[in-house]
Amino acid sequence: MLLKKRRARAGARARYAAERTVDWADERLPVSEGGGLLRKAFPDHWSFLLGEIALYSFVVLLLTGVWLTLFFQPSMTPVVYEGSYRPLLGVRMSEAYRSTVDISFDIRGGLLIRQLHHWAALVFLSAIGVHLLRVFFTGAFRRPREANWMIGVTLFLLSLAEGFAGYSLPDDLLSGTGLRIAQGIMLSLPVVGTYVSMFAFGGEYPGEELIPRLYSLHILLVPGLLLGLLTVHLILVFYLKHTHWAGRGRTNRNAVGKPMFPQFVAGSTGLFFMVFGALTVLAAVAQINPIWAYGPYRSDVVSTGSQPDWYVGFLEGALRLVPPWETVVAGHTVMWNVLLPAVVLPGALFAVLYAYPFFERWVTGDRQEHHLCDRPRNKPVRTGLGVAAITFYGVLTAAGGNDIIAFTFDISLNLLTWVFRVCLVVLPPLAFIVTKRVCLALQEGDRERLAEGEETGEVRQTLAGGYVESHEPLDEETRYVLRTGRPPEPLAPAAPEGGAPRVARLRATLSQWYYGDRVDVEEPEVSEPSEDELER
Repeated sequence: MLLKKRRARAGARARYAAERTVDWADERLPVSEGGGLLRKAFPDHWSFLLGEIALYSFVVLLLTGVWLTLFFQPSMTPVVYEGSYRPLLGVRMSEAYRSTVDISFDIRGGLLIRQLHHWAALVFLSAIGVHLLRVFFTGAFRRPREANWMIGVTLFLLSLAEGFAGYSLPDDLLSGTGLRIAQGIMLSLPVVGTYVSMFAFGGEYPGEELIPRLYSLHILLVPGLLLGLLTVHLILVFYLKHTHWAGRGRTNRNAVGKPMFPQFVAGSTGLFFMVFGALTVLAAVAQINPIWAYGPYRSDVVSTGSQPDWYVGFLEGALRLVPPWETVVAGHTVMWNVLLPAVVLPGALFAVLYAYPFFERWVTGDRQEHHLCDRPRNKPVRTGLGVAAITFYGVLTAAGGNDIIAFTFDISLNLLTWVFRVCLVVLPPLAFIVTKRVCLALQEGDRERLAEGEETGEVRQTLAGGYVESHEPLDEETRYVLRTGRPPEPLAPAAPEGGAPRVARLRATLSQWYYGDRVDVEEPEVSEPSEDELER
């Protein structure tokens, strides 16, 4: 009896202490709100894992990058190599290149970590790019997520800069060739090009300051910006709630999925280890960036068949496709064949990405909040524009390796360049037209499925001697999904010439173009049978 009383008093004291601790913490931290946060629903669909793959690749980048900073020497001071890699013995090189070779051959696990870092960078950029495509094609950039879309585009832009800076740090012949191209781009800027180049390189090319400056950007400034923007991006995802696919019980007013704790946390943790493991396997078995094979950078040498990483391949292709146009203005030569593809084109590309959510909202007049993902087939113009942009990007990326393609298949380099020029003009509009027609055909198929049901594959003969295919009714979940894809009505046509402002007429025309071609997927009305039909 006495023992029970002591246990009861001890339990009461423990509960009192716990309550006091929680009250003390709740006065200073959002503890009580945290319980609801841990039960926040996260929709369960494979396409939503793309952003998580990017996040976990970034974590791997941070871990491996911290390790590499312990051994890398960001200096362009010339030294003579005396390490264990015999083909380079006695060769003059920068200290940055020597330290990278030492990491690869003289530090235990150094080559694995180097390659893990490089593979993680490629997967990080790829995951961000595919994640942006998923957001675009499903309309997840619409209100209230315009700011998060712009943050995502900024993250992609900063990742490109971060990748290029890291790619250039070893000071090998391949990365040095890329820096030479970067210097040419700087010089193409009218009036200020020379000053920009002198500032970046600390004097005449190649200078002695670029590697230390890139190193500071690579390990401090850009990662800090990436980390800050990723934090804001995740906070907005929590605050605005996650988008989800249409289905029974899923609306614009709720979020259906697994609670954050413990289901989502457990699954996401497993995904992290899967990403880490896959990247480690790649680093162990797939060689990447063998700088010892390229040799140290020399300004009078260019590596044969040099190709950049995939994310700047489009820039290389654009530089190769633009003809040698130049204009002399007041004694100054403007090199359009460098300025247009390397400065104007990337600037226009990212300007379009930033502006598109607001452009679509203005054209369609849609100012409602959207938390349901669009099926790409239900927005044929948007989907067509996206496929056309991917085609444009793909042609430029392929053109970046036109010399390799010409050498491999033994065809004329000049002929191949003209083929790519024609493809750059013809293929994107063709891709838009084909994609739009395919989307409309898929919508027509959805309407037929609603009207007739799902094909069973069974064919039977009628009394009249013909053959018909039997159908079975769709399940309620499929019916619900197909019925939710109806596009809004286009804006009413503007008044005739002179009766409305030009902007209003342009907006109405674009709205008709955007929503004019459509297939209204509606379930047909079933009429009651007449008395004659019942008698028959």
